[in-house]
Amino acid sequence: MSKLHNRKYLKDFRKELRNNSTKSESRLWKVLRKRQLEGRKFRRQHSIGNYIVDFYCPEEKLVVELDGAVHHNTFNEAYDFKRTQELEKMGFTVIRFENRWVFEQMDMVLDGIQNAFRG
Repeated sequence: MSKLHNRKYLKDFRKELRNNSTKSESRLWKVLRKRQLEGRKFRRQHSIGNYIVDFYCPEEKLVVELDGAVHHNTFNEAYDFKRTQELEKMGFTVIRFENRWVFEQMDMVLDGIQNAFRG
């Protein structure tokens, strides 16, 4: 079986995404990094299979995605749905939040992430 996490061919793309984060990704990262949320380690722009996810908590097998306006069209919604299904088949939990919620309702976003923790 081929490597599931951080495949080499995606390395440069992951780095580019980290260096060009959206404002909402940067804001959420400030509260997820350094085990600030219930001591859980998060990684950003982590690849699983052929997908690069916004945030990943290995301990929980939890994927956190932030969605902006680009996700709100028929094509991208279908792609996101398929992608979520495939990640869930691999045993990961995927939760999604709107970009604006990070600025307008950060407590709700953090509660949503904590509620997805298994225990």
